[in-house]
Amino acid sequence: MSERDDTMKEKRVVFVTVGTTCFDALVRAVDTPEVKNELFKKGYTDILIQMGRGSYIPTRLTAENGSPALDYFTFSSSIADYLKSASLVISHAGSGSIFETLRLGKPLIVVVNEDLMDNHQSELAEELADRKHLYCARPQTLYNTISDMNPGSLVPYQPGDAKPVAKLINRYLGFAED
Repeated sequence: MSERDDTMKEKRVVFVTVGTTCFDALVRAVDTPEVKNELFKKGYTDILIQMGRGSYIPTRLTAENGSPALDYFTFSSSIADYLKSASLVISHAGSGSIFETLRLGKPLIVVVNEDLMDNHQSELAEELADRKHLYCARPQTLYNTISDMNPGSLVPYQPGDAKPVAKLINRYLGFAED
């Protein structure tokens, strides 16, 4: 393959976000050769990890045979552009990250942080996975989830309509209807 062919190859980015917390187990799982190789086999060319407060530093890589390029950063004032340019998002189970990704129509794997106390986030991720809007994994099952996933089988998320609830509240409070 010529150099020109390599530069014209479509870039397919996996964006990994842990939010503002420490979720080293997720960063470690993504940084394993098995996960990187499986992502490459699925056609992903680059991995970008937002690692938050974590202490585990992943291995930066340039694209090689059998492995995508990997880079990382700690924080950004906004991850919106990263989400928009991603071909696949692997995220912690925070509701903001989940719903922002789903609204963009991006394939999403939510990885639950089992180290959190009273982990209500797993309930949200599991419910949305049951509805086929996303895939739900744990750090130790991430490889299998990636291996088994078929992004085309996901059902697009349709946000609910809040207008009926707002009308009911307005009527209850005595505000004039539109």
